[in-house]
Amino acid sequence: MIAFLTGKLAEKTPSVVLLDVNGVGYEVFISLTTYDRLPATGSECRLFIHHHIREDAQLLFGFAQKEERSMFESLLNVNGVGPKSALSVLSGLTVGELSMAIADNNVKRISAVHGIGKKTAERIVIELRDKINPIEALAAQSGPTDNPQNAVIRDTLLALESLGFPQDQARKMVQSACAGLTDITDSQTLLRRALNTK
Repeated sequence: MIAFLTGKLAEKTPSVVLLDVNGVGYEVFISLTTYDRLPATGSECRLFIHHHIREDAQLLFGFAQKEERSMFESLLNVNGVGPKSALSVLSGLTVGELSMAIADNNVKRISAVHGIGKKTAERIVIELRDKINPIEALAAQSGPTDNPQNAVIRDTLLALESLGFPQDQARKMVQSACAGLTDITDSQTLLRRALNTK
């Protein structure tokens, strides 16, 4: 199986790219989220790949981040969700937004994605809810996993839970505390803000 491809970005559209890897052109289907992260045409590009094999075709789906590929593969395990639907979901919501929607049982948010009906959204929530860590979901919503502010958010959530707040309430308190903040660098400050929002 192909895990990733690195090559020159020969062509790009919001739904598919052509990656030139040592003279071989790979057609790779992408989400809008990945499209937004692509470099200029002609630049070197690396995509994490999901190699989808069917009886009648072999398709490549590419993602700018491993987390997006992982979520795509989780969506494929949901009954009734195929690659096209999974890509639609990830084009309409970032991994962080989708994780939060699943953690919050927010069927309405998921069904607002073009091509995703209420029943499919309900299945996504029901089948993936136990696989989503609400703390990780909140951290992911604030930015990429290598973003240092994610550690601050996690520390604040854990501090609130150690003070006796239920996980759901702690998550809502931190969400409120983060609203309007552009730079989250100190867990003590965030904790104080969160305690003032309850």
